[in-house]
Amino acid sequence: MKLSRRSLLATTTAAVAASAAPAAAASARARHGAGRRLRTGFERLAADGYALLAGRRVGVVTNPTGVTRDVRHIVDVMHADDRVDLIAVFGPEHGFRGTAQAGGSEGRHDDPATGLPVYDTYLKRGQELADIFTASGVDTVVFDIQDAGARFYTYIWTLFDCMESARLAGTSFVVLDRPNPVSGRAALGPVLHEEFATFVGRRPISQAHGMTVAELARLFNGEFLEAPVALETVGMSGWRRSDFYDASGLPWVPPSPNMPTPETALVYSGTCLFEGTNLSEGRGTTRPFELLGADGIDGGWAAAANGLGLAGVRFREAYFAPTFSKFQGRTIGGVQLHVHDREAFDPVRTGIGLLITAKRSWSGFAWRPDHWIDKLTGSTLVRTMIDAGADTDEVAGGWQEELAEFRRTRREYLLYR
Repeated sequence: MKLSRRSLLATTTAAVAASAAPAAAASARARHGAGRRLRTGFERLAADGYALLAGRRVGVVTNPTGVTRDVRHIVDVMHADDRVDLIAVFGPEHGFRGTAQAGGSEGRHDDPATGLPVYDTYLKRGQELADIFTASGVDTVVFDIQDAGARFYTYIWTLFDCMESARLAGTSFVVLDRPNPVSGRAALGPVLHEEFATFVGRRPISQAHGMTVAELARLFNGEFLEAPVALETVGMSGWRRSDFYDASGLPWVPPSPNMPTPETALVYSGTCLFEGTNLSEGRGTTRPFELLGADGIDGGWAAAANGLGLAGVRFREAYFAPTFSKFQGRTIGGVQLHVHDREAFDPVRTGIGLLITAKRSWSGFAWRPDHWIDKLTGSTLVRTMIDAGADTDEVAGGWQEELAEFRRTRREYLLYR
């Protein structure tokens, strides 16, 4: 990265320093035993009387997770406040109010609650999305969506696409930060190779990125956009990188239909890899991504998985009947993950270990014909090494050099230390 680009980044993220300092101060107080209360980016924006948005025509990219502590939606709150000129809403995958399943959106409509025009961003990018921003009349795009911490969770690429298109449209961009629900302790897993870029991974970041959305926005602006957008962030106060979601005191609103709990997010960056196989990843059950299985699997898989001695997790033989998706209406066998030590738990290594043991335990194992596993993992490495008989340590060893480089790059953009 050229120094001139980083200098430009520093001038276009004016709110970052102000947002990071309270978070650092809150962390210091917590280490000395004082009580902490996390405040989201929106809470801090509102407490400041929306001064950052004064005189601006605002549009908000959000979904049902954009809520206050008392579960009012931020769009409803800002629409009722004369200090904010909110004129548009932009909905991602699943929609602004969250009525669509995976791979769907709500389309262009007027929001019944506020009367605001809602524009669909799903699978739109570049000039097409820039034209939508221009047509909406906004001069500032605000982003506030809860992430799940995994590269293939599409909201972070909605963030990337919206930043890119805001730059093309000449609008400024504001990110209101929220916690990474699985903590921000470390980046884990393989790094995407650019030739495998899709909407489940646009740019080379690790499978579990360990960043908040504001930190990702800084990374995107400094490393990956063709030119920086006019970016401002409103960070949290009272959040530490070691915090899991339950430390936040915030309500959990499912960011998508198959992310019902923070525990789902904890395993998701590993077990979502089963989308790249013919096994069920638990969609259509009450424990998606915690239940995995297929027709013909018995207790041998759970025994093999437990035999790996993976840190922080145990596996239970389980039987379930998905109500939709793979094996709909059929009782199948498999495993349920039980994380007993989330600080020791490595979701990506666990996902790899489960793929290896599933392939060895069940003769029916197959990758999806479209090699979706390569898009999820970001290269052919995982698939080809597993097919060659590699064990968990060998597969994980294959990505360590690229992961170390990403960790070095990532460090520069972290707000909470």
